[in-house]
Amino acid sequence: MEAPDQSYHSRLPSISVRRLLELIRSRIDVVPVAGTKGLDRLIAEPMLHRPGLALTGFFDYFANSRIQVIGMTEYAYLASLSHEERRDKLRRFLEADVPCIIFCRSKPPFPEMLELANEYQVPVFSTEWGARQLTHDGSFIIQEYIAPQVRLHGTMVEVAGVGVLIEGEAGLGKSETGLGLIKRGHALVADDLTQLRLDASGRIVASALPSTRFFMEIRGIGIINVPQVFGISAVRGQKELNFVVTLRKAEEVRDLDRTGMADLRRELLGRQLPQIIIPVSAGRDLVTLVETAAQDFKLRQNGYFASVELDRQIMNYHMTLAGITPGTSEERKNEG
Repeated sequence: MEAPDQSYHSRLPSISVRRLLELIRSRIDVVPVAGTKGLDRLIAEPMLHRPGLALTGFFDYFANSRIQVIGMTEYAYLASLSHEERRDKLRRFLEADVPCIIFCRSKPPFPEMLELANEYQVPVFSTEWGARQLTHDGSFIIQEYIAPQVRLHGTMVEVAGVGVLIEGEAGLGKSETGLGLIKRGHALVADDLTQLRLDASGRIVASALPSTRFFMEIRGIGIINVPQVFGISAVRGQKELNFVVTLRKAEEVRDLDRTGMADLRRELLGRQLPQIIIPVSAGRDLVTLVETAAQDFKLRQNGYFASVELDRQIMNYHMTLAGITPGTSEERKNEG
């Protein structure tokens, strides 16, 4: 799993234990066993954490605002303590103001834990899941439900491995462009209404709503099921959004960038994504334009800019006419 962006946690909304339980109940089987009067406690960082050293009494850098997971290692340590020692360790642990605790592998919480959890009103749960599965898969499930997200009108496609969101006013051809790209071997992620969420690595991930996944509305044809028509390889469940294509009526586009050097950006979920604006007019092949834009985006990611290369060639040409031997691009850069 990729290391989470630390600033990401500050963007996650606080959520009550009760609400989080309602959201994840269909995906993660957790059973409340104690401290149910504390279900309205807020989880400031809705992430899963194994307390480890905190149970021994070492609280430096302890992520106390996260959901605490008691796996086999933590359980074995607590079981090795005497009744008095265990009560003391658990009391100090609960006094650190943890939001809730989950015992894995259906291990029964210690009597001291049940007593103290009710005293401090800290919810304690039990699950059949192992600690590794819970902290890994559970983190993704929680993020899926509570991560910053937005829904917007547009068609999301994967073009040559690049995630492209096609947006614009109704009637400009977003779905038809997406359909043409699918015909050329690319894949649909979402049509009409696309859901975007910010994941733990800071990427924006796009997907369709469950109710409309893999369906498209094409004017004049109606509703089509994309995998039924084109095969399962023509769809993706989700895809990272890499750049945005905005379709606009040609008469509304002023000062059009003709070199591709303008650094246009589209802000979504606090991220600045590359954007291109394509004027729409009769006879323009939007499918080819979007496909070419995706291919050019890949080249730019690798450091190649066609306009820069063209400028270099023109400069070399005029230098040759003037009887000057053109230097290498590296030499010119050093001279500059």
